Amino acid sequence: MEESYNSEKNRFKRALLVPLVFLAVIWVIFALQTVSGFRPGILGVLPRDPWGLTGILFSPLLHGSLDHIVSNSIPFIVMCTSIFYFYEKVAARGFLMMYFLSGIALWLLGNLFFCGTDFNRSCSLPHIGASGVVYALLSFIFWTGIFRKSLQSIILALVVTVMYSGYFAGIGPNQEGNVSWEGHLFGAIVGIFTAFYFRDELEDNEIESMKDIYANEVVSKDTPFLAQDVFSMTKVERRQAELERRRLAELERRRSELENRDDHWTTDL
Repeated sequence: MEESYNSEKNRFKRALLVPLVFLAVIWVIFALQTVSGFRPGILGVLPRDPWGLTGILFSPLLHGSLDHIVSNSIPFIVMCTSIFYFYEKVAARGFLMMYFLSGIALWLLGNLFFCGTDFNRSCSLPHIGASGVVYALLSFIFWTGIFRKSLQSIILALVVTVMYSGYFAGIGPNQEGNVSWEGHLFGAIVGIFTAFYFRDELEDNEIESMKDIYANEVVSKDTPFLAQDVFSMTKVERRQAELERRRLAELERRRSELENRDDHWTTDL
């Protein structure tokens, strides 16, 4: 019991490592930019601009205000820790995939929709912040439950839905201020893609739980569910075959009765 507890504790510590390091980095950067007066937009994602390519790497690490970084930090540590704890096999690869693909998608397709209207007032502004990654993590957890259908993944999907259902409103236009709703949208799409990509790499405990569920539902591949000729026979032929089977069964029954009668026959000779 104690060994199991220590194992889970060490597993939780490992799951916290990446989220805590990431948060430490973004908070140190935020403190430095606040003290130095550095404008983070310089290193943000500027769609389809060669200078904006650097934002694919740096934009998730940069934030424009204290509210901005706080609003991203809490959901990030919750969801990132969940992924590294419950999906150890794919966590590191999945995180890197979501980190970079969300930035690439934003650079390729950002600032294309509703430009110059009230739905997108930030058409010419760079995108910064970790919210795209946050939405990718949220989407990954939810859609992993849909794709894998294991008990663990379904429960996690339900928990995320209850805790962060309000976040789904952030993937549409007409957000207040200069909110990068396109970053949210592309992050969510990347999360779906990542969940689908890793859908078959189940954790050991997922495999065991699914074995228990389907243990009584295993059907031999060599035994057909229906007779192989069931669809090739007409109704009359199936009826005739059934009558023939019954006739043969009756003959076998009578033969067996005669044999039993001979076994009990006695004679005076």
